[in-house]
Amino acid sequence: MPHSAFLHTLRELLGASHVLTDGDLSAYELDWRGRERGKALAVVRPGSTPEVAAVVKACVAAGVSMVPQGGNTGMVVGSTPDASGEQVVISLGRMNAVRKLDADNLTITVDAGCVLQNLQTVCEAAGLLFPLSLASQGSCTIGGNLGTNAGGTQVVRFGNTRDLCLGLEVVTPQGEIWDGLTGLRKDNTGYDLRHLFIGSEGTLGIITAAVMKLYPAPRAKMTALVALPSLAAAVQLLGLAHGHLGAGLTGFEVMGQFALSLVHKHFPQQRVPFFQTVPYCVVLENSDTESEAHARAQLETLLQAAVEQGCAVDAVVAENIAQARALWHIRESIPLAQAKEGLNIKHDISIAVSRIPDFVAQAEAALARSHPGIRLVNYGHLGDGNLHFNVQAPVEADAQAFLRDEEGPINAVVYALVDAFNGSISAEHGIGSLKREKLAKHKSPVALDMMRAIKQALDPHHLMNPGRMLSPDDSLRDATNH
Repeated sequence: MPHSAFLHTLRELLGASHVLTDGDLSAYELDWRGRERGKALAVVRPGSTPEVAAVVKACVAAGVSMVPQGGNTGMVVGSTPDASGEQVVISLGRMNAVRKLDADNLTITVDAGCVLQNLQTVCEAAGLLFPLSLASQGSCTIGGNLGTNAGGTQVVRFGNTRDLCLGLEVVTPQGEIWDGLTGLRKDNTGYDLRHLFIGSEGTLGIITAAVMKLYPAPRAKMTALVALPSLAAAVQLLGLAHGHLGAGLTGFEVMGQFALSLVHKHFPQQRVPFFQTVPYCVVLENSDTESEAHARAQLETLLQAAVEQGCAVDAVVAENIAQARALWHIRESIPLAQAKEGLNIKHDISIAVSRIPDFVAQAEAALARSHPGIRLVNYGHLGDGNLHFNVQAPVEADAQAFLRDEEGPINAVVYALVDAFNGSISAEHGIGSLKREKLAKHKSPVALDMMRAIKQALDPHHLMNPGRMLSPDDSLRDATNH
């Protein structure tokens, strides 16, 4: 079908104002980190699940590949079109409604385009908690969170987005609608299909709605910033926190000295305690169902034990909500401070918590040998074993040239050690196109074969976000060989 006829079909389905082909489309075509910019044949903005299904059917009939897109806040170039000008971006931004809040069932059903922060606000007004918390929560969407199985700062207590989802509505690559919005916590009737689509990055279908778990809102939250003598001490403190706080431990974020110094440098209006005196700090949060006094007593007992056992040097405990937000803001400002310092090489890795100190020691030594002068921005979700082990160029180096020339060699060093420690090269950001070739090298061949078989079964024409996670040519070849 000629493009003009195909675009006419899309306009008939959605209305001309929701089929974008001209003007500034950078919000849809430029990836979040600014590393790649594509060119879409069209950006379509359906307003309902039936409209998504109709668009998919039209694309299949025309042989046009599709790129599902939520808030376009991904980190691995997984939701922007390629440069061919032949792909349709299906933006779910108009599908942003809260369909139903069921307080008795502790669930909320939302459209995929619902912005995370809006969902949190609705739940807070009802005295409930939706615990997913990300730096991009003002613009990321639930569909994107599910498509990438996003993590965030409360995984230590509540798990990834996958663990918060009870049901999905999905448009398949054939344009059919699967309604799995049951909200059931027990449904043992065969394969749990929702888990195929969560974390699939839009390669198996388009999530259009979801049923998410809710929790009673805590009566109090206490936040502390703890100064530590070493990364091993952070692991020791985490064990103490689990023992003293139990399920009340809802946040445990580690920050290296250089990461904190970047926040101090680029955001001088923020107070950053301890960054000049200790190699690591942890921001931890205790959420309590009883009272603020009880939460404070628990936290103070924990910190006293940590000092006595030598795994904490000092601590600042927030006295009010504003101080707590200021402590969390330090952690949330690290990615922004990195960006101000210059382009950097990002690693979103996962290692067993107990082995993280040894991994970091070996990785720091290996990189010091291979790339003298580099600066390591080490921080992340220690509570669940996820580090953002990022590499900043040497002080006098050209950051753009460093990224271009050294990203491959540095990744090779880091990922070889990740393999040696039986870890993962992507803990929460996903694969997209940025890590696709690395996945082929670091994932089990048996696992890759199963992934290819699933892709071939659900999307035999390879029109759903092709080139993400798996190479389209590789998938087709393997499907033919098997």
